[in-house]
Amino acid sequence: MQKSEVETRVRESFDRQALMNTLGAKLDIVKDGEVHIRLPASEHITQQHGFAHAGAIASIADSACGYACYSKMEKDDAILSVEFKINLLAPAAGESFLAIGKVIRSGRTISVASAEIFALVGNDEPKCIAVMQATMMRIESKQGLNG
Repeated sequence: MQKSEVETRVRESFDRQALMNTLGAKLDIVKDGEVHIRLPASEHITQQHGFAHAGAIASIADSACGYACYSKMEKDDAILSVEFKINLLAPAAGESFLAIGKVIRSGRTISVASAEIFALVGNDEPKCIAVMQATMMRIESKQGLNG
């Protein structure tokens, strides 16, 4: 199946994110208003107790929210996070973590998205370990930013 222009644009932008690359995060699914980002568990993202660090979990959730909103914007626009709140519901223990970002409201300048972050272990039922609500701001291309 051929990728849509929106999916191509989102994937190209994601590939330019050095932090996602450093963490080892991968962009799994891009839909209109929804993005899935997967983060494999690894020693370099853990905190002192061996769980994935909240900062790593928040990072993939923020990007999932941002790219979900970005998928609803014009091709020459860019996006920046304005604010987010994350609730950590359980320790981040798993083989990998999946952040699913969805647009709640896509506005002309400000958009709001939410994310659920799941710990994945084998064939077990995914466990929701965190939720995020985020506010994103559209940046017009004339302001000098690329997606």
